[in-house]
Amino acid sequence: MTLLYQLAVLGAPSQTQISALSEVIAQILATFNLRLGQDVAWEILPATFKPHQLQPAAAVFFAGPQANMANLEELLERGVPVLPVVSTADQAPIELPEILRPLNYLNYAAAGAEMIATTLLESVGLLARQRRVFISYRRDEAAEVATQLFNALVERQFDVFLDSQGTAPAAEVEALSWHRLYDSDVLLMLDTPTYFDNRWTNAEFGRVLAKGISVLKVSWPDAVATLRSATASIVKLSATDMTADPRRLAEDALARICQQLEEVRSQNHAVRSVNLLSSIRIAIQAIGGKILGVSAHKAVHVQLPNREQLTVYPTAGVPIPFNLEEAYTHTPSQSAAVIYDPVGLNQEGLQHLDWLKTHARATSWIKATEAGTQFAKWGH
Repeated sequence: MTLLYQLAVLGAPSQTQISALSEVIAQILATFNLRLGQDVAWEILPATFKPHQLQPAAAVFFAGPQANMANLEELLERGVPVLPVVSTADQAPIELPEILRPLNYLNYAAAGAEMIATTLLESVGLLARQRRVFISYRRDEAAEVATQLFNALVERQFDVFLDSQGTAPAAEVEALSWHRLYDSDVLLMLDTPTYFDNRWTNAEFGRVLAKGISVLKVSWPDAVATLRSATASIVKLSATDMTADPRRLAEDALARICQQLEEVRSQNHAVRSVNLLSSIRIAIQAIGGKILGVSAHKAVHVQLPNREQLTVYPTAGVPIPFNLEEAYTHTPSQSAAVIYDPVGLNQEGLQHLDWLKTHARATSWIKATEAGTQFAKWGH
């Protein structure tokens, strides 16, 4: 497997802190079938940390008088999440360099290696609840394989949606399906011969393209390639990849699909994060403000033209009230907003968000398409 995620330890950590953090992260990654230092880069005190833009990346910075600043300013400018860590809350004003003071910090004495590891992995989308996959398939052609893939991906700590209803979905099931589809990182398309002949699978494929969700196409040996799915990543199955009765995948084919899905999912997470951050950056700079950096929980710290500071939480999936609750919890002493992509949300959902925007005064929803206008009138 190629390198998928990039993590770094910066600043002035002790050897004990490095060892403890490495051990916890390696244990968590093992549940995803990922290896620290191989699938996930693990750079300890590099002279500079220069992650690739198409790979999710984050750094933890242990603050202290002798901390190596590396290329911290560049990372903040790029929007790479940086997690400042102080020894105790009382030491924060002394240990934190000026450039990191606008960001949320972690208290090592209170949080320990476990909380820091979890927060670092959350910054690159490596918590189980963030690893969302939607399996799209024709039941009469791929039900056995769909179930097989569902079980394999759940074992690798993916949050997988598989509609196993035997008939056309009722209204409530259909609504749930669209919600889970728009909230996914990857559409796992089981490309059987009549995949596009079904209105449900046809609609699922079309909607993920409109939303910018990546597609991994698992192409059956007898499926005919179409231009419509030409941009999707592909795993081409041969006759030897499948058993005859029941029609299931061989173990090596199953492993190959899971591996490629991890790669597609990693890149999709990076691209969508960059796109949302770019929307915020363009909107803020257009009104004379600036981005100060990105910290824990993907919090984007922004300074408005009047020097007021605002924390923005981008969400690539479907926005829910819990996003507002998280934004307020993580930033109780400062104005906060959740920015989201409205593409694909139904009118009822958008009306509910407008209602929450009116009644949840401490935080606010902002459409990515309206960010500039909303930031310009913030506080007025």
